[in-house]
Amino acid sequence: MVDKKENGFMPADYEAPKPESKYLKFTKDKTPFRILDSPIVGWVQWENKNPIRTIMEDGIPEAIDPTKPPKHFWAMPVWEYEAKFDKKTQKFVGAVKILEITQKSIQKWILAQTAEEDWGSPTNYDIVVNKTGKDLETRYSCVAKLPKKISEEIATAWIATPVNLEALFTGEDPFKV
Repeated sequence: MVDKKENGFMPADYEAPKPESKYLKFTKDKTPFRILDSPIVGWVQWENKNPIRTIMEDGIPEAIDPTKPPKHFWAMPVWEYEAKFDKKTQKFVGAVKILEITQKSIQKWILAQTAEEDWGSPTNYDIVVNKTGKDLETRYSCVAKLPKKISEEIATAWIATPVNLEALFTGEDPFKV
């Protein structure tokens, strides 16, 4: 039986459950993550709030909405360090997610890092994306953490969470392998 508080109906600390997204979004000021594998690349545009993705090799698709041309995207599996807050342990718990990057500034930064001999593949270090402003004034900057191996927790979760990125091109769920 639930211990009812103050209002006699619901516990005082009740919060409606929030659906957990399988996609990482840059919604906070700072978003730390680790890229787990190479990305797929292509073009994305939206129709009736649904993403329509096409393979890069097929060329730039005709715009569904002439006022919004298709965007070049990268999609890759990542480890989101702060995916959700565990009330029992009072700590953030990470998760394997998919990150789709359409922001050119972030793509350029990652490519520049991979060209540097000391950094190389971004699967070898954590990245923090800093977000400032909003709407058309939104700006992103990136910071690389020192290279280190992924933790056992991340490695175990990555093995246990198969991801089929190619499913994004057909509109299927990439987590249903």
